[in-house]
Parts: sequence; structure tokens; C-alpha cells
Amino acid sequence: MAFFDNQTEVLLDEEVDILLEDTAHEAVLMVYNDEVNTFEWVIESLVQVCKHTFEQAEQCSLFIHFKGKYGVKHGSKKDLRPMKDALLDRGISATVEEC
Repeated sequence: MAFFDNQTEVLLDEEVDILLEDTAHEAVLMVYNDEVNTFEWVIESLVQVCKHTFEQAEQCSLFIHFKGKYGVKHGSKKDLRPMKDALLDRGISATVEEC
């Protein structure tokens, strides 16, 4: 941000910490690992349903596989419920949980 005082320019840099878990998000779309779905199917589903990039979906699928579950999307319950239902329709275990 620049402030001008007659002929002198003063630049101020502000550092702001941003938390990844913002309280504005009331819920998380949690996807669970299983022994049925392939990486390719989970990745394709996350891209189509959650509008992830291929890279985001690929990383999420690895977290799901190695950790057993992963919060793939944060938002309001209203926005996440249709995504959960679409994943369930595809045979992928998912829930909407409060943050």
C-alpha cells in the first residue's frame, strides 16, 4: 500500500496470517478409503463433482488412500450435500461433517 505525503512516497508492507481452516466454512466433505474404488475413478469423480483440478484430485486421492479419509472440500452444508450425494451415487463413501 502506498501513501503519498507531498513529495515523499512511503511504502508499508503488511504481513497477514491466513488460517486454512476458516470459521466461515461450517462443514467439510469427507471422503473415506475403501477397497473397491480405483484411484482413477476417485480422481475422475473429484474433478467432475467437486470441480477439483486433476492435480488437486490426485493429491486428495493419495491422502484418502494413506490416511483412510480426507476432507476434500470445505463450505456450507447446503453446498456440500449435493456433492456428497453425487459421490455416494458413484459408490464413493462420503459424509458432510461439521468443522
